[in-house]
Amino acid sequence: MINKNFYAVIMAGGIGSRFWPVSRQHTPKQFIDILGVGKTLIQLTYERFTKICPAENVYIVTNEAYRDTVRRQIPGIGEDQILCEPIMRNTAPCIAFACYKIARQNPDAVTVVAPSDHLILKEDLFADSIEKALNTASEADVLLTLGIVPSRPDTGYGYVQYTENKLNDYFHKVKTFTEKPNLELAQTFIRSGDFLWNAGIFIWNVKAIIAAFQRFLPEMHEIFHEGAPYFNTTKESHFIRTAYAQCTNISIDYAIMERADNVYVMPGNFGWSDLGTWGSLHSVKEKDDRNNAVTGNHVKLYDTSDCIVHVPQKKVVILQGMENYIVVDTGDVLLICKKSAEQQIKQIAADVKQQEGDKFG
Repeated sequence: MINKNFYAVIMAGGIGSRFWPVSRQHTPKQFIDILGVGKTLIQLTYERFTKICPAENVYIVTNEAYRDTVRRQIPGIGEDQILCEPIMRNTAPCIAFACYKIARQNPDAVTVVAPSDHLILKEDLFADSIEKALNTASEADVLLTLGIVPSRPDTGYGYVQYTENKLNDYFHKVKTFTEKPNLELAQTFIRSGDFLWNAGIFIWNVKAIIAAFQRFLPEMHEIFHEGAPYFNTTKESHFIRTAYAQCTNISIDYAIMERADNVYVMPGNFGWSDLGTWGSLHSVKEKDDRNNAVTGNHVKLYDTSDCIVHVPQKKVVILQGMENYIVVDTGDVLLICKKSAEQQIKQIAADVKQQEGDKFG
């Protein structure tokens, strides 16, 4: 039986600009079937958490511009479960909004907070990890996170270093957090054997996270604490507009997780990818015998290898002599970019938006 005190908060306010030109401001990647499986990333994430938490306890935090998109894609969700941010303010205000609101409703709530656009291949292992974490967080005032056993020295991920000091057999005390390191440092991390990729998935009881806000972000705590009477009332949206205007733009990692002394990490290996870039999508998609991952029904490849191709289903596309490229055609934009240069796509998208108009951004 699913525990009525278990809650999930799905963060779905980002734009996913490194997946441009498919992901744009009007339709970010979490609302796209980027995997080609017949469901969008947010639909897959929502289904994943309704197996762990009561459906009425699953909240989605998104930009108010995407409220109707969420309604369309998650038809069973209650109006009060879609939390709309008036402006983008990073993950700390987003998490404060959700957790202070849930605490007002249920002071005994234990919450998992996760992005809406990650891939999980081993769903059963993931659910088992989350349930262990929720049970542990219901017994102790700790801040838990999931770490991924690294398979390579990737410079695109943050890293969590852990000690042998354990809680409940599964959770290691966190020693350090390191944001995206250079290759040499990433290689050192892998060799040391006590580093994990930071998956950006958090688990805590609402009292523990509110205490952390009070200690490390007192101004933000004050804003949401004073607004508590407005949560779950008709005045909530007006309060949130005022609150967000006063909030610092800061991530939960930088503001709290890197500074708190009650942080533990659970190593996991459940087929995780943050699907942050076209290259990460290439690594998880089915590929042909020359390591090409293709979306499109009429793509002809000659002397081409290690490419990711994403083109309209009816379009005939011929590629010859290409190696390690990203090729994306959305009808109004054609992107051809070396995979090794994919970190530039975010800047390219910004340039095109500035030069060609908002609809391209």
